[in-house]
Amino acid sequence: MRAFCAIRTSLNLSPLSRGPFLNTRTQLPFPEKFFFSRAKFADSEIHGSFSLRVVPPTLIAAEKEEAKAVLTLFLKRQGLSNAVAARIIKKSDLFIDHLVSRLHSVHKSRYLVGRELTTLEIRDALIPYLDSLLEEHGRILADVVENFPDSPVKDKPVTQASPPDSALDSKKLKAVSRVSETGPAGKLRPQVVYLMELGMDLEKIKLITRRFPSFAYYSLEGKIKPVVEFLLELGVPKSDIPIILGKRPQLCGISLSENLIPTMTFLENLGVDKKQWAKVIYRFPALLTYSRQKLKTTVDFLYEMGLSSENVGKILTRCPTIISYSVEDKLRPTAKYFWSLGANVSLLLLRCPQTFGLSIEANLKPVTEFFLDKGYTVDEVGTMISRYGALYSVSLVDNLIPKWDFFLTMDYSKSELVKFPQYFGYSLEERIKPRFAVVKESGVKLLLNQVLSLSSRDFEKALKNKMKKQLTDQV
Repeated sequence: MRAFCAIRTSLNLSPLSRGPFLNTRTQLPFPEKFFFSRAKFADSEIHGSFSLRVVPPTLIAAEKEEAKAVLTLFLKRQGLSNAVAARIIKKSDLFIDHLVSRLHSVHKSRYLVGRELTTLEIRDALIPYLDSLLEEHGRILADVVENFPDSPVKDKPVTQASPPDSALDSKKLKAVSRVSETGPAGKLRPQVVYLMELGMDLEKIKLITRRFPSFAYYSLEGKIKPVVEFLLELGVPKSDIPIILGKRPQLCGISLSENLIPTMTFLENLGVDKKQWAKVIYRFPALLTYSRQKLKTTVDFLYEMGLSSENVGKILTRCPTIISYSVEDKLRPTAKYFWSLGANVSLLLLRCPQTFGLSIEANLKPVTEFFLDKGYTVDEVGTMISRYGALYSVSLVDNLIPKWDFFLTMDYSKSELVKFPQYFGYSLEERIKPRFAVVKESGVKLLLNQVLSLSSRDFEKALKNKMKKQLTDQV
């Protein structure tokens, strides 16, 4: 676990402008209907549609370590010491299980085909959720985590904390009060009713307002409704609107004619597929709130890396979050690092742009050193990352090491992984071990990519053909 955490110390967690996270035991009123009633636990899951029972125990154990690492760094980001964060994690087994259960719900389709989540996918699934809990519960989040699924213990001594920013707190309270107010007829404000009709419950609206108080003052006809109708016209499903507004409520404060539409036109001219706007906005609604200069800076970098305008458009369409990465602090240093390995940077950007959001010291270098220690050359490592861009986004401790250990039992030469590094993207328990067991029992040998990448039908066909050929050769 110590090694695992050392590898992950630079996860790029969502920046928070709030002050230090105070480890207090403040006795605050807490609603009986605790927030976790809105996020079903364990086997029931969100919508009750997924069960932990379909996930191998070894994978669950690995994901718990991933969740612990993300939560630990999140707590430290709020100002907690290593010791305090570790103490909280030690008392939070049920909350860790809850985080894992969220992963299984959000990425259900990945598990059904036997593919494991990458570090980035786990981080992207958990960080926004932890952010929302911090917004909702503030200084008592440590208590919330430790006491999950119950309400925080109320009889613990209060630790004195520095006074909050009263002006900011007052602004938030006033905004939240505004969205909760009812008129003489007992009805909520029109914009609140409208948002609820879209599928956003009142608690969600309050949560957004705490994070972005200006949201409470947006008019229905002048701001919220025009943006929502515009998104619907683009093909955004109505069910996605609450999610998009939850991620980026600032969209409702931006002029359609002067900002949103011109920005979209600008991006379309850069190659973003206009038919894919619904998916692009759902993935990263903040894209439409960046300045054109920021957009152009990133695009110029992609051109500099040798990407064609068509491929730049593909990257922006599939991975719009790349715009959020600093060119000078993140993208360029990462490109230089991959160049030092002899990797095809333009191809890597096209295939797996998310890799460029990882920390060089915490994520990339440990993986490189792992393969060098196993006897691979720098050029071979560069070839592997060029062929499988997600190689650096998986966990070293919980993915690469156990799969490498099993690979050593498979009687393949090490060069097979240079040819097919995608091996590390398949589930060890659900794909690699079962497939290899069948091959071993048949008494023949297939190429590693045939063992793993073929569909069940084609795999059986390849196996039969190989067995048939072996019998013919023996005759």
